[in-house]
Amino acid sequence: MWKAAVRRLLLLIPQLFLLSILIFILACFMPGDALTGQIDVQNVSPERIEELRVKWGYYDPWYQKYYRWITNAVQGDFGRSTSFQAPVTTIIGERATNTFFLSLFTLILMYMIAIPLGIIAGRYHGSKTDKVITLYTYTMFASPTVVFALLSIFIFGFKLQLFPIGLSVDTGQMPGTFGFYLSRVYHMALPALTGALIFNVSVIQYLRSEIVEYKQSDFVTTAKSKGVPSPIIFSRHITRNALIPVGSGLGYQIAGLLSGSVFIEKIFSYPGMGRLFIDSIQRRDYAVVNALVLLFSSLTILGTLLSDIIISYLDPRIRIK
Repeated sequence: MWKAAVRRLLLLIPQLFLLSILIFILACFMPGDALTGQIDVQNVSPERIEELRVKWGYYDPWYQKYYRWITNAVQGDFGRSTSFQAPVTTIIGERATNTFFLSLFTLILMYMIAIPLGIIAGRYHGSKTDKVITLYTYTMFASPTVVFALLSIFIFGFKLQLFPIGLSVDTGQMPGTFGFYLSRVYHMALPALTGALIFNVSVIQYLRSEIVEYKQSDFVTTAKSKGVPSPIIFSRHITRNALIPVGSGLGYQIAGLLSGSVFIEKIFSYPGMGRLFIDSIQRRDYAVVNALVLLFSSLTILGTLLSDIIISYLDPRIRIK
């Protein structure tokens, strides 16, 4: 298994190379540039703008610009942000910590909600409880992320004022203190809970369907005929097997959440990579956009590999190749 994992990691290099070409070409063909996104054309002469475009190489062929970018990127230099006037790696590094903790908090809440609901719905298939849970999943699946997040802000942020909106920690908190970490959790609570309620739908539905299918399988019928108690059948034979596919999807969930939860961070004004990505597109800060898209793509590929490793560990009959 580990040899296959190393081989897949080596294949990551050409995949990222092809992705970097595609990402850079798409960025080159996007309308506007950093000058149109940052400089007020009414206060800067057209001649000065053209001079800066020539100086910064905006009119060079895309392959020349790509060669400069990829050569520096291999050395860890992804350029300089025109919006923040700082290195791209520094800007992303500052936001990555916020996104990591928000994603971790969201993932914990998501599985804490999804696994019990999925097990209950599957065990009591066809009951009123199952219908209520199914209605919840359909409702959340049909609800746009933006609408549900705005409702959460309006109800819990403005009306009830239970949670703060914006920032990742209260101003004045000293880093490293207990109050600092408590404030960070408090600021993450509402966006994390909102994201968990939106993203847990697939886990609930998948776990429910797996349990319903295993309840009708031959080995469960055999266990019942041998007089094995129903709680033992459900816990050892049904639930354990039903959780294997759910566990295999953990890598995808981690990659998706670490990619920024773009809409959640933007709507809640949470200073993470997702919000940075949207702001950079609006400001035409393509150095940051290129680096973030490449990072998100890498996380997706690594998430696929992680899912394969998890399912191979949970079910020894499956081996990645």
